[in-house]
Amino acid sequence: MQSMGKLLAIPPAGSNHRLDSWKEIAAFFGRDERTVKRWEKERGLPVHRLPGTSKAGVFAYANELSDWLKPPEPAGLSPALPAAEKSVEVPAHVVAPPPVRQSGVSWAPIAALAAVTLAALAAIAWNYPLASRQAAAHVTNPEAEDLYLKGRYHWNKRTPNDLNQAVDLFTQAIVHDPGYAKAYAGLADTYNLLREFSPMPSNEAFSRSLAAARRAVELDPGLADAHNSLAFASFYGAWDFASGEREYQQAIALDPKYATAYQWYANSLLSLGRFDEAIAKIDRARQIDPHSASILADRGYILYFAGLPTEGLALLQQLAADDPQFQSPHRYLALIYLLRADYPKYLAEARLRAELSRDGDGLALVAAGEKGLAAGGARGLLEATLEGQKALYEADRLPAYSVAHTAALLGRKPEALHYLHAALEKHEMYLVALGADPFFAGLHGEPGFADVLASVGLPPKHR
Repeated sequence: MQSMGKLLAIPPAGSNHRLDSWKEIAAFFGRDERTVKRWEKERGLPVHRLPGTSKAGVFAYANELSDWLKPPEPAGLSPALPAAEKSVEVPAHVVAPPPVRQSGVSWAPIAALAAVTLAALAAIAWNYPLASRQAAAHVTNPEAEDLYLKGRYHWNKRTPNDLNQAVDLFTQAIVHDPGYAKAYAGLADTYNLLREFSPMPSNEAFSRSLAAARRAVELDPGLADAHNSLAFASFYGAWDFASGEREYQQAIALDPKYATAYQWYANSLLSLGRFDEAIAKIDRARQIDPHSASILADRGYILYFAGLPTEGLALLQQLAADDPQFQSPHRYLALIYLLRADYPKYLAEARLRAELSRDGDGLALVAAGEKGLAAGGARGLLEATLEGQKALYEADRLPAYSVAHTAALLGRKPEALHYLHAALEKHEMYLVALGADPFFAGLHGEPGFADVLASVGLPPKHR
Protein backbone atom coordinates (compact mmCIF):
# COMPACT_ATOMS: atom_id res chain seq x y z
CA MET A 1 0.00 0.00 0.00
CA GLN A 2 2.41 2.60 -1.23
CA SER A 3 2.08 6.19 0.05
CA MET A 4 -0.23 5.26 2.93
CA GLY A 5 2.36 6.14 5.54
CA LYS A 6 1.34 9.80 5.52
CA LEU A 7 -2.11 8.82 6.76
CA LEU A 8 -1.53 5.77 8.90
CA ALA A 9 0.31 5.62 12.19
CA ILE A 10 1.71 2.17 11.39
CA PRO A 11 4.00 0.74 14.10
CA PRO A 12 7.34 -0.81 13.13
CA ALA A 13 7.37 -4.21 11.48
CA GLY A 14 6.66 -6.98 13.97
CA SER A 15 4.96 -4.67 16.44
CA ASN A 16 2.17 -6.28 18.44
CA HIS A 17 0.65 -2.98 19.54
CA ARG A 18 -2.96 -3.41 20.70
CA LEU A 19 -5.78 -1.04 19.70
CA ASP A 20 -8.57 -1.14 22.29
CA SER A 21 -11.58 0.49 20.63
CA TRP A 22 -13.24 1.17 17.31
CA LYS A 23 -11.96 4.72 17.61
CA GLU A 24 -8.33 3.58 17.83
CA ILE A 25 -8.81 1.10 14.98
CA ALA A 26 -10.36 3.82 12.82
CA ALA A 27 -7.49 6.20 13.68
CA PHE A 28 -5.01 3.52 12.59
CA PHE A 29 -6.46 3.67 9.07
CA GLY A 30 -7.22 7.37 9.05
CA ARG A 31 -10.91 6.55 8.48
CA ASP A 32 -14.13 6.92 10.47
CA GLU A 33 -15.54 4.20 12.71
CA ARG A 34 -18.40 3.42 10.36
CA THR A 35 -15.97 2.55 7.57
CA VAL A 36 -13.83 0.17 9.59
CA LYS A 37 -16.92 -1.54 11.00
CA ARG A 38 -18.06 -2.13 7.44
CA TRP A 39 -14.60 -3.49 6.56
CA GLU A 40 -14.86 -5.96 9.41
CA LYS A 41 -18.24 -7.16 8.20
CA GLU A 42 -17.58 -7.20 4.45
CA ARG A 43 -13.80 -7.52 4.08
CA GLY A 44 -12.74 -9.65 7.00
CA LEU A 45 -10.88 -6.97 8.94
CA PRO A 46 -9.20 -8.85 11.84
CA VAL A 47 -11.04 -7.42 14.86
CA HIS A 48 -11.37 -9.35 18.15
CA ARG A 49 -14.07 -9.08 20.80
CA LEU A 50 -13.58 -9.13 24.55
CA PRO A 51 -15.26 -12.17 26.12
CA GLY A 52 -18.27 -11.44 28.31
CA THR A 53 -18.71 -7.91 27.01
CA SER A 54 -21.11 -6.26 24.62
CA LYS A 55 -20.52 -6.30 20.88
CA ALA A 56 -18.90 -2.88 21.17
CA GLY A 57 -16.02 -4.23 23.29
CA VAL A 58 -13.41 -4.81 20.58
CA PHE A 59 -9.67 -4.77 20.14
CA ALA A 60 -7.19 -5.39 17.32
CA TYR A 61 -3.47 -5.90 16.90
CA ALA A 62 -1.57 -3.45 14.71
CA ASN A 63 0.53 -6.15 13.07
CA GLU A 64 -2.60 -8.07 12.02
CA LEU A 65 -4.13 -4.92 10.57
CA SER A 66 -0.91 -4.19 8.70
CA ASP A 67 -0.87 -7.73 7.30
CA TRP A 68 -4.52 -7.37 6.25
CA LEU A 69 -3.55 -4.36 4.14
CA LYS A 70 -1.05 -6.36 2.14
CA PRO A 71 -2.52 -8.16 -0.88
CA PRO A 72 -1.59 -11.85 -1.10
CA GLU A 73 1.16 -12.72 -3.55
CA PRO A 74 -0.46 -13.47 -6.92
CA ALA A 75 -0.11 -17.09 -8.00
CA GLY A 76 2.85 -17.83 -10.18
CA LEU A 77 4.96 -14.85 -9.09
CA SER A 78 8.18 -15.30 -7.25
CA PRO A 79 8.17 -14.00 -3.65
CA ALA A 80 11.55 -12.40 -4.23
CA LEU A 81 9.98 -9.17 -5.51
CA PRO A 82 6.72 -7.33 -4.85
CA ALA A 83 4.15 -7.88 -7.60
CA ALA A 84 4.53 -4.35 -8.96
CA GLU A 85 8.24 -4.92 -9.52
CA LYS A 86 7.95 -8.12 -11.57
CA SER A 87 9.38 -8.09 -15.03
CA VAL A 88 6.36 -7.64 -17.28
CA GLU A 89 5.98 -6.84 -20.93
CA VAL A 90 4.13 -3.61 -21.58
CA PRO A 91 3.03 -2.77 -25.13
CA ALA A 92 5.11 -0.04 -26.73
CA HIS A 93 2.05 2.12 -27.37
CA VAL A 94 1.46 2.35 -23.63
CA VAL A 95 4.86 3.72 -22.69
CA ALA A 96 5.65 5.81 -25.76
CA PRO A 97 4.47 9.42 -25.63
CA PRO A 98 2.33 10.56 -28.57
CA PRO A 99 4.26 12.23 -31.40
CA VAL A 100 4.15 15.93 -32.21
CA ARG A 101 1.32 16.51 -34.67
CA GLN A 102 1.67 18.80 -37.66
CA SER A 103 -1.23 21.03 -36.71
CA GLY A 104 0.78 22.81 -34.05
CA VAL A 105 -0.18 20.93 -30.88
CA SER A 106 2.82 19.50 -29.05
CA TRP A 107 2.42 16.32 -27.05
CA ALA A 108 5.71 16.78 -25.19
CA PRO A 109 4.01 17.79 -21.89
CA ILE A 110 2.61 14.27 -21.50
CA ALA A 111 5.90 12.47 -22.09
CA ALA A 112 6.11 12.09 -18.31
CA LEU A 113 3.54 9.32 -18.66
CA ALA A 114 6.27 7.00 -19.94
CA ALA A 115 8.18 7.27 -16.68
CA VAL A 116 5.38 5.79 -14.61
CA THR A 117 3.51 3.55 -16.98
CA LEU A 118 5.65 0.44 -16.52
CA ALA A 119 4.74 0.17 -12.87
CA ALA A 120 1.31 1.74 -13.22
CA LEU A 121 -0.11 -0.24 -16.11
CA ALA A 122 1.66 -3.59 -15.63
CA ALA A 123 -0.63 -6.57 -15.95
CA ILE A 124 -1.04 -8.08 -12.48
CA ALA A 125 -2.86 -11.39 -12.02
CA TRP A 126 -5.47 -10.33 -9.48
CA ASN A 127 -8.86 -11.94 -9.29
CA TYR A 128 -12.02 -9.92 -8.64
CA PRO A 129 -12.36 -10.56 -4.86
CA LEU A 130 -8.73 -9.64 -4.28
CA ALA A 131 -9.07 -6.42 -6.26
CA SER A 132 -12.22 -5.56 -4.31
CA ARG A 133 -10.43 -6.11 -1.01
CA GLN A 134 -7.50 -3.94 -2.07
CA ALA A 135 -9.85 -1.17 -3.20
CA ALA A 136 -11.61 -1.23 0.16
CA ALA A 137 -8.31 -1.09 2.02
CA HIS A 138 -6.74 1.61 -0.13
CA VAL A 139 -6.36 5.03 1.47
CA THR A 140 -5.84 7.72 -1.14
CA ASN A 141 -2.79 9.91 -0.89
CA PRO A 142 -4.16 13.45 -0.27
CA GLU A 143 -1.72 15.00 -2.76
CA ALA A 144 -2.86 12.50 -5.40
CA GLU A 145 -6.49 13.34 -4.71
CA ASP A 146 -5.80 17.05 -5.07
CA LEU A 147 -4.04 16.44 -8.40
CA TYR A 148 -6.94 14.27 -9.53
CA LEU A 149 -9.52 16.96 -8.74
CA LYS A 150 -7.48 19.55 -10.62
CA GLY A 151 -7.27 17.14 -13.53
CA ARG A 152 -11.05 16.76 -13.60
CA TYR A 153 -11.42 20.54 -13.60
CA HIS A 154 -9.29 20.84 -16.74
CA TRP A 155 -10.88 17.74 -18.29
CA ASN A 156 -14.32 19.33 -18.05
CA LYS A 157 -13.14 22.40 -19.98
CA ARG A 158 -12.36 20.24 -23.05
CA THR A 159 -9.86 22.51 -24.81
CA PRO A 160 -6.59 21.12 -26.22
CA ASN A 161 -4.52 22.93 -23.59
CA ASP A 162 -6.79 21.86 -20.74
CA LEU A 163 -6.79 18.23 -21.86
CA ASN A 164 -2.99 18.35 -22.07
CA GLN A 165 -2.92 19.66 -18.50
CA ALA A 166 -5.38 16.97 -17.42
CA VAL A 167 -3.08 14.23 -18.73
CA ASP A 168 -0.18 15.73 -16.80
CA LEU A 169 -2.20 16.09 -13.58
CA PHE A 170 -3.63 12.57 -13.69
CA THR A 171 -0.16 11.22 -14.40
CA GLN A 172 1.25 13.11 -11.41
CA ALA A 173 -1.56 11.67 -9.28
CA ILE A 174 -0.51 8.16 -10.34
CA VAL A 175 3.11 8.94 -9.46
CA HIS A 176 2.02 9.98 -5.97
CA ASP A 177 -0.35 7.03 -5.57
CA PRO A 178 0.04 4.11 -8.04
CA GLY A 179 -2.98 2.39 -6.51
CA TYR A 180 -5.38 5.29 -7.10
CA ALA A 181 -7.99 3.88 -9.50
CA LYS A 182 -9.72 7.23 -10.10
CA ALA A 183 -6.53 8.72 -11.52
CA TYR A 184 -6.33 5.93 -14.09
CA ALA A 185 -9.99 6.43 -14.98
CA GLY A 186 -9.34 10.16 -15.39
CA LEU A 187 -6.38 9.43 -17.64
CA ALA A 188 -8.50 7.07 -19.75
CA ASP A 189 -11.28 9.66 -20.04
CA THR A 190 -8.80 12.30 -21.16
CA TYR A 191 -7.45 10.10 -23.94
CA ASN A 192 -11.05 9.36 -24.94
CA LEU A 193 -11.54 13.10 -25.49
CA LEU A 194 -8.14 13.98 -26.95
CA ARG A 195 -8.98 12.22 -30.21
CA GLU A 196 -12.09 14.46 -30.45
CA PHE A 197 -10.90 17.85 -29.24
CA SER A 198 -7.34 17.78 -30.57
CA PRO A 199 -5.43 16.34 -33.54
CA MET A 200 -4.42 13.22 -31.60
CA PRO A 201 -5.13 10.16 -33.80
CA SER A 202 -7.87 7.86 -32.56
CA ASN A 203 -5.73 4.72 -32.61
CA GLU A 204 -3.17 6.35 -30.30
CA ALA A 205 -5.83 7.73 -28.00
CA PHE A 206 -7.79 4.49 -27.64
CA SER A 207 -4.76 2.26 -27.09
CA ARG A 208 -3.79 4.41 -24.11
CA SER A 209 -7.36 4.76 -22.92
CA LEU A 210 -7.95 1.00 -22.92
CA ALA A 211 -4.76 0.36 -20.95
CA ALA A 212 -5.58 2.98 -18.32
CA ALA A 213 -9.26 1.98 -18.04
CA ARG A 214 -8.45 -1.71 -17.61
CA ARG A 215 -5.97 -0.82 -14.87
CA ALA A 216 -8.62 1.31 -13.13
CA VAL A 217 -11.13 -1.56 -13.16
CA GLU A 218 -8.42 -3.95 -11.98
CA LEU A 219 -7.62 -1.69 -9.02
CA ASP A 220 -11.25 -1.02 -8.08
CA PRO A 221 -13.98 -3.12 -9.74
CA GLY A 222 -16.58 -1.13 -7.78
CA LEU A 223 -15.61 2.23 -9.32
CA ALA A 224 -18.27 3.43 -11.76
CA ASP A 225 -15.85 5.86 -13.44
CA ALA A 226 -13.55 3.00 -14.36
CA HIS A 227 -16.30 0.95 -15.99
CA ASN A 228 -17.55 3.99 -17.92
CA SER A 229 -14.05 4.70 -19.22
CA LEU A 230 -13.65 1.09 -20.28
CA ALA A 231 -17.09 1.13 -21.91
CA PHE A 232 -16.20 4.09 -24.13
CA ALA A 233 -12.83 2.72 -25.19
CA SER A 234 -14.26 -0.78 -25.78
CA PHE A 235 -17.15 0.53 -27.85
CA TYR A 236 -15.33 3.03 -30.05
CA GLY A 237 -11.77 1.78 -29.90
CA ALA A 238 -12.20 -2.00 -29.98
CA TRP A 239 -15.61 -2.15 -31.73
CA ASP A 240 -16.68 -4.50 -28.97
CA PHE A 241 -20.25 -3.26 -28.73
CA ALA A 242 -21.49 -5.97 -26.37
CA SER A 243 -18.68 -5.34 -23.87
CA GLY A 244 -19.09 -1.60 -24.20
CA GLU A 245 -22.80 -1.75 -23.46
CA ARG A 246 -22.23 -4.12 -20.56
CA GLU A 247 -19.66 -1.74 -19.04
CA TYR A 248 -21.99 1.26 -19.44
CA GLN A 249 -24.72 -0.66 -17.66
CA GLN A 250 -22.30 -1.70 -14.91
CA ALA A 251 -21.23 1.91 -14.39
CA ILE A 252 -24.86 3.00 -14.06
CA ALA A 253 -25.66 0.11 -11.72
CA LEU A 254 -22.76 1.13 -9.47
CA ASP A 255 -23.74 4.81 -9.54
CA PRO A 256 -27.30 5.47 -10.75
CA LYS A 257 -26.66 9.23 -10.62
CA TYR A 258 -23.53 9.17 -12.80
CA ALA A 259 -24.49 11.63 -15.53
CA THR A 260 -21.49 11.01 -17.78
CA ALA A 261 -22.28 7.29 -18.00
CA TYR A 262 -25.77 8.06 -19.30
CA GLN A 263 -24.34 10.69 -21.68
CA TRP A 264 -21.72 8.44 -23.25
CA TYR A 265 -24.13 5.51 -23.38
CA ALA A 266 -26.61 7.74 -25.22
CA ASN A 267 -24.03 8.67 -27.86
CA SER A 268 -23.16 5.01 -28.37
CA LEU A 269 -26.82 4.11 -28.78
CA LEU A 270 -27.17 6.87 -31.37
CA SER A 271 -24.28 5.35 -33.33
CA LEU A 272 -26.14 2.05 -33.37
CA GLY A 273 -29.33 3.69 -34.60
CA ARG A 274 -31.20 3.02 -31.35
CA PHE A 275 -32.66 6.50 -31.32
CA ASP A 276 -35.42 6.25 -28.73
CA GLU A 277 -33.04 4.69 -26.21
CA ALA A 278 -30.45 7.36 -26.96
CA ILE A 279 -32.94 10.15 -26.24
CA ALA A 280 -34.01 8.48 -23.00
CA LYS A 281 -30.42 8.16 -21.79
CA ILE A 282 -29.36 11.70 -22.69
CA ASP A 283 -32.50 13.08 -21.04
CA ARG A 284 -31.60 11.17 -17.88
CA ALA A 285 -28.10 12.66 -17.99
CA ARG A 286 -29.62 16.11 -18.33
CA GLN A 287 -31.92 15.51 -15.34
CA ILE A 288 -28.93 14.57 -13.19
CA ASP A 289 -26.70 17.44 -14.37
CA PRO A 290 -28.87 20.12 -16.03
CA HIS A 291 -26.04 22.66 -16.15
CA SER A 292 -23.55 20.56 -18.13
CA ALA A 293 -22.83 22.25 -21.46
CA SER A 294 -21.34 19.01 -22.79
CA ILE A 295 -24.51 17.04 -22.02
CA LEU A 296 -26.69 19.75 -23.55
CA ALA A 297 -24.57 19.81 -26.73
CA ASP A 298 -24.79 16.04 -27.09
CA ARG A 299 -28.52 16.23 -26.45
CA GLY A 300 -28.92 18.73 -29.28
CA TYR A 301 -26.98 16.49 -31.64
CA ILE A 302 -28.92 13.38 -30.62
CA LEU A 303 -32.28 15.12 -30.96
CA TYR A 304 -31.39 16.34 -34.43
CA PHE A 305 -30.41 12.95 -35.81
CA ALA A 306 -33.03 11.01 -33.85
CA GLY A 307 -35.95 12.67 -35.60
CA LEU A 308 -36.33 16.01 -33.77
CA PRO A 309 -34.26 18.32 -36.00
CA THR A 310 -35.94 21.62 -35.12
CA GLU A 311 -35.48 21.14 -31.38
CA GLY A 312 -31.95 19.82 -31.73
CA LEU A 313 -30.78 22.61 -34.03
CA ALA A 314 -32.27 25.32 -31.81
CA LEU A 315 -30.50 23.92 -28.74
CA LEU A 316 -27.11 23.80 -30.50
CA GLN A 317 -27.50 27.33 -31.85
CA GLN A 318 -28.33 28.61 -28.37
CA LEU A 319 -25.31 26.85 -26.85
CA ALA A 320 -23.00 28.26 -29.52
CA ALA A 321 -24.30 31.76 -28.83
CA ASP A 322 -24.01 31.38 -25.05
CA ASP A 323 -20.42 30.11 -25.11
CA PRO A 324 -18.64 30.73 -28.43
CA GLN A 325 -15.44 29.15 -27.09
CA PHE A 326 -17.02 25.73 -26.53
CA GLN A 327 -16.12 23.42 -29.42
CA SER A 328 -18.90 20.85 -29.41
CA PRO A 329 -21.79 23.02 -30.68
CA HIS A 330 -19.65 24.33 -33.55
CA ARG A 331 -18.55 20.83 -34.55
CA TYR A 332 -22.11 19.52 -34.48
CA LEU A 333 -23.52 22.55 -36.29
CA ALA A 334 -20.89 22.25 -39.03
CA LEU A 335 -21.96 18.66 -39.73
CA ILE A 336 -25.65 19.58 -39.69
CA TYR A 337 -25.23 22.57 -42.00
CA LEU A 338 -23.14 20.49 -44.41
CA LEU A 339 -25.86 17.83 -44.49
CA ARG A 340 -28.50 20.54 -45.05
CA ALA A 341 -26.39 22.06 -47.87
CA ASP A 342 -26.29 25.39 -46.00
CA TYR A 343 -22.70 25.97 -47.07
CA PRO A 344 -22.01 29.52 -45.78
CA LYS A 345 -23.06 28.48 -42.27
CA TYR A 346 -21.17 25.21 -42.63
CA LEU A 347 -17.95 27.07 -43.48
CA ALA A 348 -18.41 29.55 -40.62
CA GLU A 349 -18.93 26.80 -38.04
CA ALA A 350 -16.14 24.62 -39.45
CA ARG A 351 -13.73 27.56 -39.23
CA LEU A 352 -14.68 28.26 -35.61
CA ARG A 353 -14.26 24.59 -34.71
CA ALA A 354 -10.82 24.44 -36.36
CA GLU A 355 -9.66 27.65 -34.69
CA LEU A 356 -10.75 26.49 -31.25
CA SER A 357 -9.01 23.12 -31.62
CA ARG A 358 -5.90 24.63 -33.25
CA ASP A 359 -6.48 22.44 -36.26
CA GLY A 360 -4.33 23.88 -39.03
CA ASP A 361 -5.39 21.20 -41.49
CA GLY A 362 -9.03 21.94 -40.76
CA LEU A 363 -8.48 25.64 -41.43
CA ALA A 364 -6.79 24.80 -44.74
CA LEU A 365 -9.80 22.72 -45.79
CA VAL A 366 -12.15 25.57 -44.88
CA ALA A 367 -10.09 27.98 -46.97
CA ALA A 368 -10.17 25.57 -49.92
CA GLY A 369 -13.92 25.19 -49.53
CA GLU A 370 -14.44 28.94 -49.46
CA LYS A 371 -12.50 29.33 -52.71
CA GLY A 372 -14.37 26.46 -54.28
CA LEU A 373 -17.74 27.94 -53.30
CA ALA A 374 -16.81 31.32 -54.75
CA ALA A 375 -15.61 29.78 -58.02
CA GLY A 376 -18.05 26.93 -58.60
CA GLY A 377 -20.90 27.06 -56.12
CA ALA A 378 -21.88 24.07 -54.02
CA ARG A 379 -20.19 21.49 -56.25
CA GLY A 380 -17.04 23.62 -56.38
CA LEU A 381 -16.93 23.66 -52.59
CA LEU A 382 -17.29 19.88 -52.30
CA GLU A 383 -14.76 19.14 -55.04
CA ALA A 384 -12.17 21.51 -53.58
CA THR A 385 -12.76 20.00 -50.14
CA LEU A 386 -12.40 16.48 -51.51
CA GLU A 387 -9.09 17.23 -53.20
CA GLY A 388 -7.73 18.78 -50.01
CA GLN A 389 -8.95 15.84 -47.96
CA LYS A 390 -7.30 13.33 -50.28
CA ALA A 391 -3.96 15.09 -49.88
CA LEU A 392 -4.27 15.08 -46.10
CA TYR A 393 -5.31 11.43 -46.10
CA GLU A 394 -2.27 10.46 -48.16
CA ALA A 395 -0.12 12.29 -45.60
CA ASP A 396 -1.85 10.29 -42.83
CA ARG A 397 -3.35 13.47 -41.38
CA LEU A 398 -7.05 12.86 -42.01
CA PRO A 399 -9.33 9.82 -41.51
CA ALA A 400 -10.45 8.00 -44.62
CA TYR A 401 -13.99 8.22 -43.23
CA SER A 402 -13.98 12.00 -43.74
CA VAL A 403 -12.93 11.60 -47.39
CA ALA A 404 -15.74 9.07 -47.87
CA HIS A 405 -18.22 11.60 -46.45
CA THR A 406 -17.43 14.17 -49.10
CA ALA A 407 -17.28 11.62 -51.93
CA ALA A 408 -20.74 10.38 -50.92
CA LEU A 409 -22.12 13.94 -50.94
CA LEU A 410 -20.79 14.30 -54.50
CA GLY A 411 -22.55 11.08 -55.49
CA ARG A 412 -19.28 9.27 -56.19
CA LYS A 413 -20.31 5.92 -54.76
CA PRO A 414 -17.30 3.83 -55.85
CA GLU A 415 -14.92 6.43 -54.45
CA ALA A 416 -16.86 6.65 -51.20
CA LEU A 417 -16.77 2.86 -50.84
CA HIS A 418 -13.04 2.83 -51.57
CA TYR A 419 -12.37 5.17 -48.66
CA LEU A 420 -14.75 3.31 -46.36
CA HIS A 421 -12.75 0.15 -47.00
CA ALA A 422 -9.59 2.16 -46.28
CA ALA A 423 -11.17 3.28 -43.00
CA LEU A 424 -11.89 -0.36 -42.23
CA GLU A 425 -8.26 -1.32 -42.80
CA LYS A 426 -7.19 1.44 -40.42
CA HIS A 427 -9.84 0.48 -37.83
CA GLU A 428 -11.15 4.05 -37.67
CA MET A 429 -13.53 4.68 -34.79
CA TYR A 430 -16.01 6.62 -36.92
CA LEU A 431 -17.16 3.42 -38.60
CA VAL A 432 -19.20 2.49 -35.52
CA ALA A 433 -21.83 5.01 -36.71
CA LEU A 434 -21.76 3.94 -40.35
CA GLY A 435 -25.17 2.28 -40.40
CA ALA A 436 -26.93 5.30 -38.91
CA ASP A 437 -24.90 8.02 -40.67
CA PRO A 438 -27.22 10.01 -42.98
CA PHE A 439 -24.27 11.08 -45.16
CA PHE A 440 -24.17 7.53 -46.49
CA ALA A 441 -27.91 7.03 -47.00
CA GLY A 442 -27.33 6.69 -50.74
CA LEU A 443 -24.97 3.75 -50.25
CA HIS A 444 -27.42 1.43 -48.53
CA GLY A 445 -27.99 -1.56 -50.75
CA GLU A 446 -24.52 -1.38 -52.29
CA PRO A 447 -22.71 -4.74 -51.81
CA GLY A 448 -19.48 -3.09 -50.76
CA PHE A 449 -21.31 -1.05 -48.13
CA ALA A 450 -22.88 -4.14 -46.59
CA ASP A 451 -19.44 -5.75 -46.44
CA VAL A 452 -18.04 -2.87 -44.41
CA LEU A 453 -21.01 -2.94 -42.03
CA ALA A 454 -20.54 -6.67 -41.48
CA SER A 455 -16.80 -6.28 -40.86
CA VAL A 456 -17.43 -3.65 -38.20
CA GLY A 457 -20.02 -5.90 -36.56
CA LEU A 458 -23.03 -3.73 -37.40
CA PRO A 459 -26.38 -5.05 -38.66
CA PRO A 460 -27.15 -4.38 -42.34
CA LYS A 461 -30.05 -2.03 -41.62
CA HIS A 462 -30.92 0.68 -39.09
CA ARG A 463 -34.05 2.69 -38.51
